Amino acid sequence: MTPAELAERDLSATASCCGTKTVSAPAGARKVVLVGNPNVGKSLFFNAFTGLYVDVSNFPGTTVAVSSGRMGDDVVLDTPGIYGVSSFNDEETVARDIVLEADVIVNVVDAVHLERDLFLTQQVIDMGIPVVVALNMMDEARAKGVHIDAEGLSSLLGVPVIPTVALTGAGFDDVRHALDAAAPGVSDPGLQERLTALAAGTVGSRPAALLALEDDPVVGARHGLAPQGLRDEVYMDRRRRVNAVLAEVVSQPDLGHSIRDRLGDALVRPLTGLPALALTLFLMYQVIGVLVAGRVVGFTEGVLMAGYVEPFLRDLIARVTGTSGPVYEILAGEFGVVTMTVTYVLGLLLPLVLAFYLLLSTLEDSGYLPRIAALSDRLMTTIGLNGRAIVPIILGFGCITMATITTRILGNERERRIATALMAFAIPCSAQLGVIIALLGAAGGAVAFAYAVVMVLVFGLIGRLMAHFLPGRSTDLFIDLPPLRLPRPRNVLTKTWHKTLMFMKEVTLYFAAGALLLSVLNLTGALVRLQGVLTPLTVGWLHLPADAATAFVMGFVRRDFGAAGLYDLHLTGTQILVALVTITLFVPCIASVLVIMKERGKAFTAFAWLGSIGLAFLVGGIVAQIAGLQ
Repeated sequence: MTPAELAERDLSATASCCGTKTVSAPAGARKVVLVGNPNVGKSLFFNAFTGLYVDVSNFPGTTVAVSSGRMGDDVVLDTPGIYGVSSFNDEETVARDIVLEADVIVNVVDAVHLERDLFLTQQVIDMGIPVVVALNMMDEARAKGVHIDAEGLSSLLGVPVIPTVALTGAGFDDVRHALDAAAPGVSDPGLQERLTALAAGTVGSRPAALLALEDDPVVGARHGLAPQGLRDEVYMDRRRRVNAVLAEVVSQPDLGHSIRDRLGDALVRPLTGLPALALTLFLMYQVIGVLVAGRVVGFTEGVLMAGYVEPFLRDLIARVTGTSGPVYEILAGEFGVVTMTVTYVLGLLLPLVLAFYLLLSTLEDSGYLPRIAALSDRLMTTIGLNGRAIVPIILGFGCITMATITTRILGNERERRIATALMAFAIPCSAQLGVIIALLGAAGGAVAFAYAVVMVLVFGLIGRLMAHFLPGRSTDLFIDLPPLRLPRPRNVLTKTWHKTLMFMKEVTLYFAAGALLLSVLNLTGALVRLQGVLTPLTVGWLHLPADAATAFVMGFVRRDFGAAGLYDLHLTGTQILVALVTITLFVPCIASVLVIMKERGKAFTAFAWLGSIGLAFLVGGIVAQIAGLQ
């Protein structure tokens, strides 16, 4: 991506150096920003500093979530895990703009991997922002025999260095007290001269001057500076300084690989890692796709909501509006704004969101999630994605609504669009999949095999076409493989709670709007007319019974409703193949459409919705012609 393209993509992100503002804070409050590599324990520091008074929201112009909270008179901001302050992906873009506004930085580093983490530390110090270094995971360092001279490290860096163990909270109070002693640190004199001259000129601040000197395309474009080709020189000099510091303060024995290390290595080797990945994905599907999407949602939506909550709400509404008329129909009818929203949000989405974030936080906390991405990277690159995309793709077989949200873990908007389109077009959700499997079982093995071949071909073709035609390029998989460890329940539950709460706040309004639209279409007879529009296609092109149009109309509401509508049509084996290919490729359900709109915007949602209709009838018709249906 060119500097101009990066700058254009980044217009919605902001920074104080550019005269705009990213995160609001009360007058006089310091912005204390947590910065660190992925998986160093920043979230534990954030939770300890802010308690329950936390706000989680998407950073402007991105789907990257940023947590903020109060610590006394200060505002604490938790940035995404990064390896450097730059503009290579959305996480770094968000972290960069928050760092540029920081009054104090708490840099959390992994004591076991100082040779990696201190590069970011030295970069922040070169920016001239007051820093406190939290030397975390000291318990793991001691267990490995690693000795770190914290006082010597503090002296060489010129900033407070506080040993901590985030799992137990050891050292947290010391980090809080050290904020008042935060210092800019020791930087290379020659680099300082360059930065001072650049900051005094067009750039205006030392942090932005450093990024401009490092050829950051967005910061350079903001200030009209062309890249000078100095990035490698600055990076190599910083690495030399970090290595010199490490040589003086760190000593460790050569203990070889522990059992945990060998297990971690085995999980990224194809021979041993692929069976482990298959088992993990199968268990994830069983939990989210079968247990939660099936049994739990079956109870919360089908029993609790339909049996108790909806009748109660309808009774309340009827007392005010009566049981007939358009107002009652809009509020409490088949697609009632009140009844449908409550049922979908609390009965359908809440269990799925909780289950997903619980599993994702567990995999993340254990250190296994990065290994899944590394193992599947080669396969995902063939369709314009990288290894991280395996998580939303697999979860799409459980619930496309939930899987669309998980595309937030991908590196940029291009990758999120490709993954979302693949799930919207070519992946059946668990509710639909159950009906599909039942119909294929009745049709026989040959039909099931043909169905699988068609869907795999369509999936690959969509991925390749979108990767070819979407502008820009997908991100490379640059990912750290942290040590495997047992997930920490408190950390997992805290992450799950905050992320679930953020999602539920965002999505409720979208579902209410969708229910209102469906109610109006139903009242005006538009849904019935839509069935009439589809009939010529289903009979003349797909060679299916006329009643199949009803199944497609119901697919607009729920995918499984559409698939279930094929049960009673007495189709032949070939007709089952055509009908299932078409209904699988047909539009996502209303819940998925609303979440896609929230995540990807109206234009992309219109493309996915209309494109899936066209693709479904095109591919279904081609299969019908090849199969010789008359």
